[in-house]
Amino acid sequence: MPESKNGSSLSIRPIANTDAEAVAQLSGELGYPVSVSAMEERIRHFANVPGHMVFVACVSDALVGWIDVGIVHHLQAEPYGEIGGLVVSHTRRSAGIGRELVKQAERWVTEQGLSKMVVRSRTTREAAHRFYLREGYSMTKTSAVFSKDL
Repeated sequence: MPESKNGSSLSIRPIANTDAEAVAQLSGELGYPVSVSAMEERIRHFANVPGHMVFVACVSDALVGWIDVGIVHHLQAEPYGEIGGLVVSHTRRSAGIGRELVKQAERWVTEQGLSKMVVRSRTTREAAHRFYLREGYSMTKTSAVFSKDL
């Protein structure tokens, strides 16, 4: 079991239904507030979605981070892994937890037979950009994102 930089015991495991409250709180820190009941439903739903995984990081018994990763399929490209979300509690950042979550997600994607990982990050998240560059990712393009409520 890896240790965080402060020497505390760090474990990474797949998400469980009982993690909904802590995961919802961290989702709010990421800028995506969600109720515990909605998070419970999302966790139940994703448990049955092939090609998708969420890992949580715990220090001692406290859930302090999560990473959402999935396999993306598009007609024009080979399948690849994509990090859909990554957050570490503001009280535990810069302790190596994010790095360990990314490594776990990369291992999972590799185990699925894929060799490419993509992550998208809002232009205002400069600290996140520096983090991914330190982890060996390169910026490959800048995009505009469009959405429409249906």
